[in-house]
Amino acid sequence: MNQLILGDNLQILKSLESETIDLIYLDPPFFSNRNYEVIWGDAGEIRSFQDRWSGGIEHYIAWLKERVVEMYRVLKSTGSIFLHCDWHANAYIRVLILDKIFGEQNFRNEIIWQRSFGTGSSKSIAKKLPVNIDSIFWYTKNSEKCVINPQMRDLNEAALKRYDKVDEDGRRFFWADMKTYSEERLQKLLATGDAKFSPNAKNPRYKKYLDESKGTPIDNLWNDFAFIGNNERIGYPTQKPEVLLKRIIEMASNENDVVLDPFVGGGTTVAVADKLKRNWIGIDQSVQAVKVSEMRLQKHQDLFSKPFVVQLHKYDYDTLRYSDAFAFESWIIQQLGGVANTKQRNDLGLDGKKDNIPIQVKRSDNIGRNVIDNFFAAIQRFDKNLFEQQKAVQQPVGILIAFSFGKGAIQEVARLKNHDNVLIQLITVEEIVPLAKKPKLTISFKDLGLDSKKLREIEFVAEGESDAGIEFYAWNFNFNPPEGFKADVLIDKVGKQIQKFKTGTHTIAVKAVDNEGLESLEVITLKINGMATQSEP
Repeated sequence: MNQLILGDNLQILKSLESETIDLIYLDPPFFSNRNYEVIWGDAGEIRSFQDRWSGGIEHYIAWLKERVVEMYRVLKSTGSIFLHCDWHANAYIRVLILDKIFGEQNFRNEIIWQRSFGTGSSKSIAKKLPVNIDSIFWYTKNSEKCVINPQMRDLNEAALKRYDKVDEDGRRFFWADMKTYSEERLQKLLATGDAKFSPNAKNPRYKKYLDESKGTPIDNLWNDFAFIGNNERIGYPTQKPEVLLKRIIEMASNENDVVLDPFVGGGTTVAVADKLKRNWIGIDQSVQAVKVSEMRLQKHQDLFSKPFVVQLHKYDYDTLRYSDAFAFESWIIQQLGGVANTKQRNDLGLDGKKDNIPIQVKRSDNIGRNVIDNFFAAIQRFDKNLFEQQKAVQQPVGILIAFSFGKGAIQEVARLKNHDNVLIQLITVEEIVPLAKKPKLTISFKDLGLDSKKLREIEFVAEGESDAGIEFYAWNFNFNPPEGFKADVLIDKVGKQIQKFKTGTHTIAVKAVDNEGLESLEVITLKINGMATQSEP
């Protein structure tokens, strides 16, 4: 199951199984000793900033190194790691971390990414040359067996100008020399008009089409990326362009491989991995990072996208209670430390197991006695020998998870224990993960009148309340319930937006996200005509 996880990546990495990840990309906070590294400003990020900075460069390297040790452990023998850093600590990171953990023989490249073309301020230029590049260190776990898919660079502007002719189908081409060819191929091209002899030319010439060019092989200088476009910009100051991650993921992984980003930030890695049909795990200590990444994923997902789960410190009862049943079963079993049954066929109604003990999950409240009876029968059919062994040593023969259990269920479990020496363990969801109340949210609007283009200008105000405090708001100004929430504005710290609308009916949705990552959604429908604006329930 694809996952976004809120928490300290060191602890989460330690919980992952060894050699389960195909590709790791990490863009850890740079060692710059500047408060501008605190981007989101929530408690988790500030705590992380303080942790890594309390002891200077040595402490920073130690902080990062213990995390990379765990990344090495979870990486498959065919896997790669790409560590993104800048000049402040790149030498320390390569020598003291990557060479030590992965070995110098597994160093593949130092990729130089030209992230900007700015020249810096006149004050800084007087002291040194502007720095417009980052380093991305690429190491493999095993130099002899690793996934490497050659990548091509698009043709540059000078090369594109060579394709100065257009055929009747609108395809761009130029006449190129045929230096090697067979007589048969030449005659076929001559017959179709795709080859010719030119006066004074040593070789025949053929039509070389632009759309058949594969480009040129990439090297370790990556300066051919466009800057982040408005369609992918989310307001995250250190956001990386999707094309950068696309190249890395396509180069060092295949479809259905698992991509890990332990510093998920604005979610670029997981968003691109999702589009490229990779499985993925994203981790961050910042609530905002995780929730923004979640909404970014939701915006581009469709019916064919794989589901994903978001793991928070606390969870909203309503969200879990009415989530997708299969996704919830798999997730809650994993939280318990068990293994979910992914086949969902011939499973006797059992959803997983922990230490071989069968587990059943009921996404319901007030579970009755009939569920216990059916579960008891399924346990015995599942593995009779295991059932008898567990019964003999007075250990649980099965685990039943639900939101709450009714009196009848509790009494029947007690009866089985007292009269039949059979122990069935009842566990509520709240015993596995802490539950909390989602924020309260209201939305109001004010009609500001028509602008010069006869568009109706509306001011929206969202007001959220939460014991944890509201972290940010997100807006969808063309909300379509079947498609789900697709944020047009991802990060709004104030809860106020002004939008312009044409005449017609418009559905607007807003989310309030609190400091625990819990969220509420409110929707209003506006009917706009030339005279006034009305809201509908």
